[in-house]
Amino acid sequence: MLNIKSKEECRWDIVSLGEVMLRLDPGDKRIHTTRSFEVWEGGGEYNVARGLKRCFGLRAAVVTALADNPVGKLVQDLIYQGGVDQSHVKWVKYDGVGRTVRNGMNFTERGFGVRAALGCSDRGNTAVSQLKKGDIDWEKIFGEEGARWLHTGGIFCALSESTPEVAKEAMEVAKKYGTIISYDLNYRDSLWKSIGGQAKAQEVNRDLGQYVDVMIGNEEDFTACLGFEVEGQDENHSKLDVVNFEKMIRRAVAEFPNFAVAATTLRNAKTASVNDWGAVCFTNDTLFQAPMRENLEIFDRVGGGDSFASGLIYGFLSGEDAQFAVNCGAAHGALAMTTPGDTTMASLADVQRVMKGGGARVAR
Repeated sequence: MLNIKSKEECRWDIVSLGEVMLRLDPGDKRIHTTRSFEVWEGGGEYNVARGLKRCFGLRAAVVTALADNPVGKLVQDLIYQGGVDQSHVKWVKYDGVGRTVRNGMNFTERGFGVRAALGCSDRGNTAVSQLKKGDIDWEKIFGEEGARWLHTGGIFCALSESTPEVAKEAMEVAKKYGTIISYDLNYRDSLWKSIGGQAKAQEVNRDLGQYVDVMIGNEEDFTACLGFEVEGQDENHSKLDVVNFEKMIRRAVAEFPNFAVAATTLRNAKTASVNDWGAVCFTNDTLFQAPMRENLEIFDRVGGGDSFASGLIYGFLSGEDAQFAVNCGAAHGALAMTTPGDTTMASLADVQRVMKGGGARVAR
């Protein structure tokens, strides 16, 4: 059971901790053949806060760090457009070259048909990866201002040796003031492989898991990041995955009884542009499942999981039950993948229509 603080006693509905990168999108072309890119801001943890602000109208803030140069200012301008508060962004002096600090960039192809989506990150030595304990005034955020919910995840915690310590510091203070903590495991082999691989991922995530109220991740995430395996796992997100997820999460909750909620998306990627898409949520010893949307057409799959998380969180923050929350998350994630960029362009009315089974006839 989640004991969520009231809006009246908090300045923030949601605070997200993580890196915000500049996404460079080649559109219908390939990274290695394009001559122009469109830019967006994005980051696994930030995308959740932005969705809760832009789609669901909640009060959202991001905790991150940026190098103080024109690229950082571009990211800042994009965040302004997303409406997420930046009063807790740490600006770091730029050395003119990027030897000591820089801003992260993420080149991402959308994929189409048999050609899978492709990401190429350029994020070494970024400002946020150099955050250390004591750099952020968490007492001010959770004690003075007040926050109903903190969201962070495994992408931020894979950036450096110090970022898990920052996340832990945030979680400890948040827990002291009764803030709900969610964490998206979001395993990325490319981030962990040079710093110890799955063994290091499990060391970090199992340590942080003791503070988490709402754990989000798919089967691969729970295996790679927490070490839970279930016989019969497959890579196809079919009905078997629901069975496996419930087995896995029951084991996880037995070991981490602080997990009040565990949730995952279910995806069967038939092609890059046609997926089966659904989601499940486990709470109060019960599994809740959103309707599976078969043959969902995908325009840009990146950020679908983050939009699922923001819809799920909105459900709980708005006082709805777990079935509403997982339905809302699945609908919001599906909508987010119909538009370009990492972040949602959906409205609450769009989400409500999809949740009710509304079709795609033109609205005039």
